Amino acid sequence: MDVVRTRGLTKAYGSGPAALKDLDLTLGDKSTGLVGANGAGKSTLFRLLLGLIPPTAGTIEVCGLDVATDPVGVRSRIGYMPEHDCLPLDQTAADVVAMMGELGGLSPSTARQRASEVLDLVQLDEARFRPVGGYSTGMKQRTKLAQALVAGPQLVLLDEPTAGLDPSGREEMLALVSRVTQLGIPVIMATHLLDDVAAVCEHVVMLDGGALVADAAVASLLTLTSGVVVDVGPDGQAALIAELEGRGMSATATEDGGIEVASVQPDDLDLLRDLVADLDLPLFRLSSRRSTLDDVFSEGPR
Repeated sequence: MDVVRTRGLTKAYGSGPAALKDLDLTLGDKSTGLVGANGAGKSTLFRLLLGLIPPTAGTIEVCGLDVATDPVGVRSRIGYMPEHDCLPLDQTAADVVAMMGELGGLSPSTARQRASEVLDLVQLDEARFRPVGGYSTGMKQRTKLAQALVAGPQLVLLDEPTAGLDPSGREEMLALVSRVTQLGIPVIMATHLLDDVAAVCEHVVMLDGGALVADAAVASLLTLTSGVVVDVGPDGQAALIAELEGRGMSATATEDGGIEVASVQPDDLDLLRDLVADLDLPLFRLSSRRSTLDDVFSEGPR
């Protein structure tokens, strides 16, 4: 099932530039990374998906429901982990998560049981009866993730889940996000860290200034921009680059003395090997290179 479908989605605030521009998206039940710099439109898109603000133009469906006609029904199917601090610091995590379960429609006893289960999932079982005010940043982030999961959502929106975390805390949070996706719960994770998306997401949506830069499987984007690095020594570098460019291939000298050849296809590897041999050059290294999502983002819309 498509968990999100937008057509011509546009949102403008006053007379300024539109925060989102004519956005057409169809997202299935996989893990999706929503990436872009601050101001790219990520938070606006989340608010629109939650029915908290109306679009200027276009339509939105979430989990099969029209957000414009049934925003409450949409929110009942979504778990949302906000970026900002939102937890009552004098309450325990068990109380906070159970309360959110009741607000999500669970009975008090079921909410308590579910709170225990999801706090165990996010590795807060031993700390669940401590006030949230004494938690570290990582523990607060995990509490926010637990409250997003407690009511059994059909879709989870995560807004910058690794914000403020040190490297070990970031790895722990990404591992938890992976566990959520393994449980079969679709996730849309908004972040400006492209490495986080590459680590846990199958699909990526890139926004820049409210416009769509990319909407594709992560693997396909990385494969599309794959390349190789070849090292024939400093004496042969210029000659090999000239031969490659003469055959329409993009070749760039690297700082360590190698040559980076972009967008290499299987047949190109044979050509590269033959060129090295024809030029009577030594071959010190031939290794694959997969571009990062940063490279994809910098290349612009696709």
